[in-house]
Amino acid sequence: MGRLGYFALLACAAAVTAPGRGMPAERGGGDLDEIRARGVLRHLGVPYARFVSGSEGGFDVDLMKAFAVHLGVRYEFVETEWTAALGDLTGRRVSGKVSDPARAAATPIRGDVLATGLTVLPWRKKSVDFSAPIFPTQVWIVALPDSPVRPIVPQGGVEKDISEVRRRLAGRRVIGVPNTCLDPALYDLDRAGAVPVRLDTSRLDEVAPALLAGQGDLALLDVADAVLAFEKWPGRFKVIGPASPIQDMAAAFRKDSPQLRAAFDRFLVDGIRNGTYDRLVATYFPRAPALFPVFFARER
Repeated sequence: MGRLGYFALLACAAAVTAPGRGMPAERGGGDLDEIRARGVLRHLGVPYARFVSGSEGGFDVDLMKAFAVHLGVRYEFVETEWTAALGDLTGRRVSGKVSDPARAAATPIRGDVLATGLTVLPWRKKSVDFSAPIFPTQVWIVALPDSPVRPIVPQGGVEKDISEVRRRLAGRRVIGVPNTCLDPALYDLDRAGAVPVRLDTSRLDEVAPALLAGQGDLALLDVADAVLAFEKWPGRFKVIGPASPIQDMAAAFRKDSPQLRAAFDRFLVDGIRNGTYDRLVATYFPRAPALFPVFFARER
């Protein structure tokens, strides 16, 4: 994994365009040579936490702008949605339910790389190849302060902590979002006796408001969304404990774009050497090193 920062290269980045959702794709896929010949890197992103704030900025937006400059091509931001993102990259509408690309419906390819705080999940790996890890994450169980469900006492290991959390879920309504890292199906909540509440949305930032509105007793929140929710509504939530181990976030590439993925991984290695990744982390996620000390220590 590379440590990439708030690159000075961004100052010379070319103009950005941002096609809206639903626009027909005029160009298909292609590997590194085709992208250089075309002269543009199309970055697929879902507005999410501080990873993507539209074409203007965000952790992954700045990262991909710098990568485009590194390749000598123009950067183009292509906004997508969680339910469409992998299809916009691969040309197949894969999902948690239909993860086999051969069984998924065809759809136009709209981008070359998907980088949007994307968690590496087994079902996603069936349709895309991931880069080296870019950022750490974890999914937590969160409650309102007056909930009778009490936070766990750390048990000396994440698997033990998860087991302790699961013992508190019986009969509780737990809010999540299907086909995302907050999908209740990923964590076998049914087997823990929980009652999954699946929001009819693809926006992860709607989970915390749903919990505040009383749509469930508990909620699944990843660290990035949890930190933002705690900042927006101070004192309105408490963390019960982890629902998942620490996970990796990475950029996704089509399986027929190995040269582009390899070029990005080399770009990450360059970031390790120049040490500028710390400034990018400090800009968007200054608390991350304290939350994930092992991850950030191993990358130095």
